[in-house]
Amino acid sequence: MRNLKRFSDTFGEYPSLSRFLVVFAVSGGGLVAYSEANNIQSAAKIDELPEAGGEKKRVVVLGTGWAGTSFLKNLKNHSYDVQVISPRNYFAFTPLLPSVTVGTVEARSVVEPIRNIVKKKNLNVNYWEAECYRIDAKNKKVYCRSSQEDKEEFVVDYDYLVVSMGARVNTFNTPGVEENCHYLKEVEDAQKIRRTVIDCFEKASLPTLSDEERKRILQFVIVGGGPTGVEFAAELHDFVSEDLVKLYPSVKDLVKITLLEATDHILNMFDKRITTFAENKFHRDGIDLRTGAMVVKVSDKEISTKVIKTGEISTIPYGMAVWSTGIATRPVVMDFMKQIGQANRRVLATDEWLRVEGTNSIYALGDCATINQRKVMEDISAIFIKADKDNSGTLTVKEFQEALDDICDRYPQVKLYLNNKHMSSLVDLLKESKGDVAKESIELNVEEFKSALSQVDSQMKNLPATAQVAAQQGSYLADCFNRMEECTKKPEGPLRFRESGRHRFRPFRYRHLGQFAPLGGEQTAAQLPGDWVSIGHSSQWLWYSVYASKQVSWRTRSLVVSDWMRRFIFGRDSSQI
Repeated sequence: MRNLKRFSDTFGEYPSLSRFLVVFAVSGGGLVAYSEANNIQSAAKIDELPEAGGEKKRVVVLGTGWAGTSFLKNLKNHSYDVQVISPRNYFAFTPLLPSVTVGTVEARSVVEPIRNIVKKKNLNVNYWEAECYRIDAKNKKVYCRSSQEDKEEFVVDYDYLVVSMGARVNTFNTPGVEENCHYLKEVEDAQKIRRTVIDCFEKASLPTLSDEERKRILQFVIVGGGPTGVEFAAELHDFVSEDLVKLYPSVKDLVKITLLEATDHILNMFDKRITTFAENKFHRDGIDLRTGAMVVKVSDKEISTKVIKTGEISTIPYGMAVWSTGIATRPVVMDFMKQIGQANRRVLATDEWLRVEGTNSIYALGDCATINQRKVMEDISAIFIKADKDNSGTLTVKEFQEALDDICDRYPQVKLYLNNKHMSSLVDLLKESKGDVAKESIELNVEEFKSALSQVDSQMKNLPATAQVAAQQGSYLADCFNRMEECTKKPEGPLRFRESGRHRFRPFRYRHLGQFAPLGGEQTAAQLPGDWVSIGHSSQWLWYSVYASKQVSWRTRSLVVSDWMRRFIFGRDSSQI
């Protein structure tokens, strides 16, 4: 008892030490557990909904995916009352979902409870496990439905709304997809796929089946040759060839993996060198790769495909089909788009500051939205007038250089165009339009100015719907909210060419940090900035390092790394848990 009291006094004086106590055996085999009283008190307050109309501005965040979680992790301003609403009470590291489908990584290793994330913030943050089914932009309200069995509904007022609800799977209205195909977008999807794979092998091992039925059951079809489909095909091939063939030797020769892609090549967003290597490797591994094949129908046992070039229809029997062909807008976001005059768009449109077009206090991040970059030619006359400070009707090089930074800040396509044309500045572009004239003597009227910049907007591109983009958008918006008051008094953004003054913030700029495509057999393709491409085992170790470092907590980081080590030593688990 004296030793127990000593431990109790120690942890009372230094409560942080309780985190390191895992198990302490006492006489009689009992178990003593310590917790931090202050943490318990703060956890109790997390579900107290603050009253509306308080001094703090209320920020409602819809979604706990990459964008929403990145926003929450980077928000530091204490002047906000933050309400987080999502039916998913955790953040999932989605790039590792293909690994979860085969047991390379366990599902719990890639998720972090959202309450763990917000409790570390010294802010007033509340989380509600509910689904938003309606956004009322006019009255600044969101209508929610509890995820619990009672499905209780409630309404939350907001001053600022951050829509980061992600997207749903796009089936392209293909008959039978929803009823018969697996998706790979959520942790639950990966767990279902894992159970189905084992079910197929167990069922095919039964003595009552014919060989033809066994072949059908062990035919795995993946629809979509993007990064997710390719990585899942590679993971499944490794799982079968490294683990399952040892456990199911009687059916190992009947397994077949087929990857269907409607375009001419897989991994179209990657460098051609990576695409070629991936296709050749899949052929060597025995993966049946069919490009130019569009799925037109899915039944409970067969997939019908059409060869795009010839129109030929064929069927593929299958035991499990995974659909991974892109994303579509969620119904609640589509309804919101109708309210604000965006009914004709496929995706919610925002400006360069991530503010939803047609609103003043609603922001949208991640897969549910796209940035509608303003065109230079829409503002070309206003740009000319603003740069022509002496109102002479012509632009000199000096006048243009003074406005150059603001133009490049406001219109990123200008810089892309210059890079592609191998020009150091817009002055070179103006000189090209005037011919062989000394740089200092260049003067352009408004029509010549329009002509010089007429091709600039051809460089406009939509950002990809990736975790990397969503995370950067969340971080950017959090930084804007952190400095909202400061930048309102002292704006730091580019000139307002159609109005007076400056924008409060610099517009969002995506910085591409590279992308990976794991191809199985401990080989990964990496495409990094600067057109640097690496393929092979060394890139696999780079992939391990980057994905471990990108985990949102030390808990998930240690779990993922230990899962990788366990797989190296013991192989993948084939139980149906």
